[in-house]
Amino acid sequence: MSTLHVLSHSPFGDDRLSSCLRLIGSADALLLSGDAVYALQPGTAPFTDLQNRQIKLLVLAEDAQARAIEVPDWADAIDYPAFVELSIHHDKVNSWL
Repeated sequence: MSTLHVLSHSPFGDDRLSSCLRLIGSADALLLSGDAVYALQPGTAPFTDLQNRQIKLLVLAEDAQARAIEVPDWADAIDYPAFVELSIHHDKVNSWL
C-alpha cells in the first residue's frame, strides 16, 4: 500500500517535513507544493535532508517557478494534471495540514 504525502507549508516554520520524512515508506512519494518548495533551497537543512533520502520526490512546477526555486535533478517537477494522476495512482493521500 502506497501513500502520496503532500506538504504545502514552509519547512522553516514547523516540523511537518521532518515528521513526514520519519514516516514515509519505500513505496510512498512526497509532493512539495506551495511554500514547501522552499525546502529545495540549496545549503539549507531541509534541502540536505531531502537530498540524502532515497524517496520519490515531486514538486509542483508552478509553485517552484513562482518562488524562483530550481528543481534539482533528483526531484521531478510536475503539473496539476500529473498531481491528479498521482493521487489516483496511490492508495492514500496524506495532506500534512
